[in-house]
Amino acid sequence: MAKFKVNIAIPEAREARTVELEGSKAVPLVGREIGDIVDGSIVGLSGKRVRITGGSDKDGVPMRRDVHGGGKKHILLSGATGFRPKFEGLRKKKLVRGRMITEETYQINMAVVPDGEGGSGGSEDRKGG
Repeated sequence: MAKFKVNIAIPEAREARTVELEGSKAVPLVGREIGDIVDGSIVGLSGKRVRITGGSDKDGVPMRRDVHGGGKKHILLSGATGFRPKFEGLRKKKLVRGRMITEETYQINMAVVPDGEGGSGGSEDRKGG
């Protein structure tokens, strides 16, 4: 059964909260992807909507928006999520995880979406929630 530690950024209040979801409470997040907007009641913020911004697995392998699926993969990186080069031009093969939330995901990062942003026709309709 899925168990997630969810970090929620609330920009209006300039704070962050951590919520642990386990069992049936965590199921609505499985299969979602980075960038999806979900109902905040899943994480205890009723009346708000939150966007999934990232995450990692139990080994600390980060999720990347540009890698499809939810599995691990070695990719060549020159910066951004998963690799910080020591000097300009440095590239390195690193292990990252895909953008989909799976049972292996341990930590999920989210941010509250301001009212009026992320309109209709987005991923909410596609995922049924």
